[in-house]
Amino acid sequence: MRDVEKTIGNLVDKASVSIISSVDEEGFPNTKAMLPPRKREGIKVIYFSTNTSSMRVKQYRQNPKACIYFFDKRFFRGVMLKGTMEVLQDFESRNMIWRDGDERYYPQGVDDPDYSVLKFTAQSGRYYANFKSENFEVESSNY
Repeated sequence: MRDVEKTIGNLVDKASVSIISSVDEEGFPNTKAMLPPRKREGIKVIYFSTNTSSMRVKQYRQNPKACIYFFDKRFFRGVMLKGTMEVLQDFESRNMIWRDGDERYYPQGVDDPDYSVLKFTAQSGRYYANFKSENFEVESSNY
């Protein structure tokens, strides 16, 4: 890859589904499909919305190790990012990714106690395209 951040960023931006993984109490990976990210800062930091009451929030609070995956099924390529996931509930983080229509999921609005932000911070990744895989480190973004 000539430009890791551009190649991976485009893949993330075009993905209609996000796959996230956490680690359960027994040390097993747990994987789930989610809506696309709400915001990203380069490919280093990626934000998602979720329910505070979810199993995932509990798991990330106990073990922040995380993996996220984005794919383009048309061209059969994808990227796995490994890093950590933080659960944020401060007003600034919630407000930053809030969108019109989120009341459907969080009826009390941006202050809904069941509304949390997942902040993923990538450390490394693996990109697959053209029948080849390539590992890469994720550098701090210029954002």
